[in-house]
Amino acid sequence: MEARGGRPATVKRTETNGEPGILRVDFPGYSGEETLEEISWDDFFAKFEESNLAFVYQDEKASGEPSTFSKLVSRPDDLGGQKKAKQGKSRSRKAA
Repeated sequence: MEARGGRPATVKRTETNGEPGILRVDFPGYSGEETLEEISWDDFFAKFEESNLAFVYQDEKASGEPSTFSKLVSRPDDLGGQKKAKQGKSRSRKAA
């Protein structure tokens, strides 16, 4: 995305104690000027991993032009074959 002018950003009103809140990729000329704050790629990816996100993007539009469409979504727990260990025990109850 950086090759298309995208920069790592956070939504200003979602920051907590100087930590990034909701992540975005900001492109010049779009509506993020007032609401987004640029952050470093290091901070972006630290929050990205902490939040267990995946990056979905469109490489090019139907017309063949480069696209800037992207979104951040939750990663499935088993992405890449890695499952998170569940804590605690579960009990099942049988109807009497």
